[in-house]
Amino acid sequence: MSILEAIIIAIVEGLTEFLPVSSTGHMIIASSLLGIHTESFTKLFEVAIQLGAILAVVVLYWKKFVDFKSFTFYYKLALAVVPALLLGFLFSDQIDALLESPLTVAITLLLGGFVLLFIDKSFQHPRIHDETEISFKKALIIGAWQCLAMIPGVSRSAASIIGGMQQRLSRKVAAEFSFFLAVPTMAAASGYSLVLKDWTMEDGTVQKGYDMLLSSNDNLIAFIVGNVVAFIVALLAIKFFIGFLQKNGFRWFGYYRIAAGLILLILLWTGVIQNG
Repeated sequence: MSILEAIIIAIVEGLTEFLPVSSTGHMIIASSLLGIHTESFTKLFEVAIQLGAILAVVVLYWKKFVDFKSFTFYYKLALAVVPALLLGFLFSDQIDALLESPLTVAITLLLGGFVLLFIDKSFQHPRIHDETEISFKKALIIGAWQCLAMIPGVSRSAASIIGGMQQRLSRKVAAEFSFFLAVPTMAAASGYSLVLKDWTMEDGTVQKGYDMLLSSNDNLIAFIVGNVVAFIVALLAIKFFIGFLQKNGFRWFGYYRIAAGLILLILLWTGVIQNG
């Protein structure tokens, strides 16, 4: 992976991680167009680069994350992340197989787009307008909704926000709780990919993520540059999303997902992108 390719994928990650359009799906599309999707380091990079994006959440909401006077906030996040950790551990191989399929991304982009067209009308009477009003039960249910994002193209942000709105959270509170929940979820995924996961290399050998990173200066530089770029872009994307969501809802994101899904299907049909 070149530095330019790392920057391109990092921009895609930063722009899409907290929008309801699927960052994983968009990174798969980007790396497929760049011709590097099947490379082992690319697969590691697309997970580990989330560290930069979640740092943007911690910086923007630092008062929330360093408020040690009340541990209720941390307990809620810890409980909400349990379903994703459990299913991710049990079905790691199946999830990896889905990540090989741009066709899966195209289909879920389309289906998710149609859902977003109608989601605002489905939850018009929120009762929770502050994060402190979220109960432990509601936090766990939102965490269960988040698990839908294990299917590439679904969007972790969309799944958890819709789960929040289904639990009667306002759009703003649901979006912010989705951001908070991203921190332990994505930190766990990145840590697993870097430290615990065995990656099969192109020559058939097996390496840990950190060994792959340290195997060449190019890999290490790409990782560092990518996370810095993802952090900066994610800062801007989060600020944009909250304001846009409050004014416009999800409809335009639905249109975008449908258009992106159709374009991806055309690219697959014409052979520009290969499935798997």
